[in-house]
Amino acid sequence: MISILLPNDQREQLDQLYAAMRPDSLTPLWEVLAALVSPTPNSPAIAHHWRFGDARRHLMRAGDLISAEQAERRVLILENPGLPGESAITASLYAGLQMILPGEVAPAHRHTQSALRFVMEGEGAYTTVDGERAVMRPFDLVLTPSWQWHDHGNETAQPMIWLDGLDIPTVRHFAASFAEKTDKPVQARLVEDDDSLSRYGRNLRPLRGSVADRRPADRPLFHYPYADWRRSLADMAAGMPDPHLAHALEFINPADGGSVLPTIAAQVQLVPAGTATRPRRGSDGAVYVVVEGRGTARIDDREIILLPRDLFVLPSWATLSLKAETDLVLFSYSDRAAQERLELYREERL
Repeated sequence: MISILLPNDQREQLDQLYAAMRPDSLTPLWEVLAALVSPTPNSPAIAHHWRFGDARRHLMRAGDLISAEQAERRVLILENPGLPGESAITASLYAGLQMILPGEVAPAHRHTQSALRFVMEGEGAYTTVDGERAVMRPFDLVLTPSWQWHDHGNETAQPMIWLDGLDIPTVRHFAASFAEKTDKPVQARLVEDDDSLSRYGRNLRPLRGSVADRRPADRPLFHYPYADWRRSLADMAAGMPDPHLAHALEFINPADGGSVLPTIAAQVQLVPAGTATRPRRGSDGAVYVVVEGRGTARIDDREIILLPRDLFVLPSWATLSLKAETDLVLFSYSDRAAQERLELYREERL
């Protein structure tokens, strides 16, 4: 409602006007303008923290009760308490913990939603993208880009758990969801496992137009192994840390140097033991995973104790500072990529 005080007769006449307009589906902007165009972001999402051990216990119980075939995707959604019933961790992002037990397959499908997978537990299961398998190991990042066929399988003797990050709420906002399934649950293997790493992962690519150039030109790489990114992060840590980010690296698309997905950016950070980052905030909502170490995250006036494999969500324009008890390594993804493309993104270093 209008924040200024109005004479009673003016308010009464305005209310009569609103009632007359309502059947014609008209409403007054001046009653809602302050909420629609806020001076700073006002996200309904709130900061929240999930202990991996607690989530894993529920996921293992789900594994006793429903198969991957029955569920199609056996996933526990990390739902933000500020967005009940929305299947969302921020206003624009989805997060879930997926598990595949030994011998199971999550059948092949494709959809307009872009997705990333960050491995939390297990080694040796695979994600197949357009006929190529990526063999998954702890803390690997695997992408399933929009409209590319993908399935998952576990031929090992141990459960495999990973974090799913998708732009489901963004696609839902645009009412642009499409999806298809294949007749067979598993794709035919067209090339050797992790073929794209050798073709596109070393600052090289097959010549355009050659038979060796098999991946989409705008999205050639979809596997970012932990062994590679952790080594790069360790090398970076030999230098001077940024006061607000410590040591931070962004995963990029080698085709254009941009974010790994059109709507989602992903990064890793290392905060050295005994150090803390200065407060910082951005307009992007972000999801964090503790890869290594222990420490604390201060989000506005809330402090969260961080343990390995814990997860937490940072809402838009919430202030974050990190303090490391031991070397603290974090993976995160956010909607910064979409915001930058739409010329919306802002950040503030305090």
